Amino acid sequence: MLNAFGPGILYVTRTDIQNATPINIGYSNEFSTDFSSNVKELYGQNQYPLDVARGTVKITGKAKAATISGIAWNSVFFGETFQSGGIQWNSGEAHSVPAVTTYTVTVTNSATFDQDLGVIYAATGLPLTKVAAVTAIGQYSVSAGVYTFYSGDASAAVLISYTSTVTTGQTLPITNHLLGFSPTFQLDYYTSRNNKPFVARFNKCVCPKMSIASKLEDFQMPDFDFSIFADPVGNVGKLVFPEIS
Repeated sequence: MLNAFGPGILYVTRTDIQNATPINIGYSNEFSTDFSSNVKELYGQNQYPLDVARGTVKITGKAKAATISGIAWNSVFFGETFQSGGIQWNSGEAHSVPAVTTYTVTVTNSATFDQDLGVIYAATGLPLTKVAAVTAIGQYSVSAGVYTFYSGDASAAVLISYTSTVTTGQTLPITNHLLGFSPTFQLDYYTSRNNKPFVARFNKCVCPKMSIASKLEDFQMPDFDFSIFADPVGNVGKLVFPEIS
């Protein structure tokens, strides 16, 4: 007998690649596992069954983490190869349209410019319209981090949002694989109270669903579902209890 408290510690280790590194699902917040089976009742002329037999068994679960881990997400769901570098947001970068031609503004990170995210007037917050070639007030065009405005917007204060590339961090690409592709992983769970540990290991798992939710006045806590199945030699997993019978 044991009492458990809290979500415990959760590790996943990919089983579809060689020498995979075990990954801690950082600061797990919730963990649950459900065992369910189909049963078939045998009836005669009476109300209650004569016999009940269990058919197929399904094991599913859910885990929620208190941190964002690209390595963990990749191990359980995406199965991709990370790329070095990433994308930096430059939100609301303040500039003033020149008072004289050519009415162009070069953003701070133009050398690594990635994509335009829009321009607004600093005074009103109203958006300008992106066009191929400016012909009227309230329009702008952009090429390689150089923004061009109409002469009627001379001296206007604007806030420019855009992305630029950086060499720090890493990027998880999402590619369109053939049907059937999915990383598989071993799942190890541990919890202990009063020096009585409970350990669970499931040899082969897949993640059919992962959620990334954000809301007002709360932390983002990604969660993922998992389905458990037998490994190539027929083993599903094991549950280890502290007592000896």
